[in-house]
Amino acid sequence: MIKMAKKAFTLVELLVVISIIAILMAVLMPALGKARQQSKAVVCISNLRQMVIAANAYILANEGYYPLAGFTENRAGGIYNSYGWDYLQVRQWGVLRECEPGLLWQKNGTLKIQQCPTFKGGANSQGDPYTGYNYNASYVGGVMSREVSGRTSGVNSSKADQIRRAFGCALFGDGEYGTSWSANNGANKYMRSPFIGKLENMADHGGLRYAGTQGYRHLGSTNVGWADGHASKVKERYTETYSSQKTLIVSGTGFLSPDNSAYDLE
Repeated sequence: MIKMAKKAFTLVELLVVISIIAILMAVLMPALGKARQQSKAVVCISNLRQMVIAANAYILANEGYYPLAGFTENRAGGIYNSYGWDYLQVRQWGVLRECEPGLLWQKNGTLKIQQCPTFKGGANSQGDPYTGYNYNASYVGGVMSREVSGRTSGVNSSKADQIRRAFGCALFGDGEYGTSWSANNGANKYMRSPFIGKLENMADHGGLRYAGTQGYRHLGSTNVGWADGHASKVKERYTETYSSQKTLIVSGTGFLSPDNSAYDLE
């Protein structure tokens, strides 16, 4: 019986095959990477939608008021309570003792919802287990504090019935900011309009515009949860603000509108 000799690949043939594989990988990898980013953007929008649902549940239980963006409380014995819209942190003599879902969730939320799957930076507040989102503190969520003496100061949140165009009022979004001296300072908690808003004053908040921007990290878009309950991506990025702040806004971050129209109650 005659045995057929097995023909091996020549070096040239192997090089051709390797070249074809390399070309296919070069073509497919960007597409696969884009698909992964799109998948993360979908998860992010779902997170924001759940935040808006939680805000509406809070409204029903609290006489129509939106949750505060932040409420701090100094108590005897070195105890400092920070009731954030996202987390409640209890510290004693500066040491973190407790961290649980904050005012938005009325202590019954899933913490991981507050992690944008695309954001890889650190949290601005030490002890926060997840990060990536901010809350409209220019027009919606107020900030208050209470001293050991019982004295309370600050501004309360807006009420839902004050918003005239709920579909155009941003509640939550992809928080992120940078500065000219640092490309990424983190995911800010407080969303700021490009100019001073209803719940702010120039002395305390005028210099915070750059620190309340949105992160356009989903293939050049940013995600937003709106007051009417829907969440969507926004492609347009704006940097209009006070001249002293404009130079601090870095590429990839910005505002949702050139004025306050995407943030205000009108």
